[in-house]
Amino acid sequence: MTDDSLRSVTIERTSTGHFTATNARGGTISFGTGSDPHADAEFTPVELLLAALGGCTAVDVDVATSRHAEPLRFSVAVTGHKTSDEFGNRMTDLAVTFSVAFPDVDGADRARAILPRAVKTSHDRLCTVSRTVEIGTPVTAAVEDA
Repeated sequence: MTDDSLRSVTIERTSTGHFTATNARGGTISFGTGSDPHADAEFTPVELLLAALGGCTAVDVDVATSRHAEPLRFSVAVTGHKTSDEFGNRMTDLAVTFSVAFPDVDGADRARAILPRAVKTSHDRLCTVSRTVEIGTPVTAAVEDA
């Protein structure tokens, strides 16, 4: 593996059950347990996973289609069921559903025509997030000596 392949975020606790993730470019996103009624705009880690699944494919599809026509509507719904079984807590039945509309302009027919292929190509080959979830990869957890 090269240093170019490394992706990372750091997570800092901001208060009980609340955290901020920061990427190497300085971008931040706050998240937490979702149980604080005063933090209703806060994502849970599971919601971040769903956003990553949909967002990864959305980026691929947007790049492929918007070069032909700017969409009137471009939304992605991501759903799944949180379950607990003999494998522990996990998400099942993950689904990413696109709702995209293009205006009647030059290139729109081409954008509409490639939309299904762009979604399939992203899902089957390009989206790092969904490929990692579907194929699976070991995750290690460790405690650093203080």
